[in-house]
Amino acid sequence: MLTTGSVLIDGVAMGPLLRLVEPISFWGGVDPRTGRISDPRHPDHDSEIAGRILVLPGMIGSSSSSYIMLELMAIRRAPAALVLAVPDAILGLGVVVAREMDYGSIPVVVLPGEQQAALATGQLARISQDGRIEILA
Repeated sequence: MLTTGSVLIDGVAMGPLLRLVEPISFWGGVDPRTGRISDPRHPDHDSEIAGRILVLPGMIGSSSSSYIMLELMAIRRAPAALVLAVPDAILGLGVVVAREMDYGSIPVVVLPGEQQAALATGQLARISQDGRIEILA
């Protein structure tokens, strides 16, 4: 399967998908030391986001989410890429600041929710510079 999203931050990534079933706030919802979903009320509680292509149906706002993303990038516990249902400047800001601080960068792509539904947790995927998302296995 091949689909293309809109690129917010370009880059290349490969890894297993983790498609969240509900929106999340990184502030209070993701542990910045472990890269795991820490909100016990979230259906994907305790799932590891580190190294995964994280597919997000939405964000629950907190401007502090950019700080959590920055922390994850600094300790190499960040997702391999973000696939957002709608553009989110807050998470993207964390990625941009991480890049400026030489913590690396990850692609951030927008793929509407109806297209996200074709992506399944555990599938191996690759994201290319132009926002193409290819399922490998």
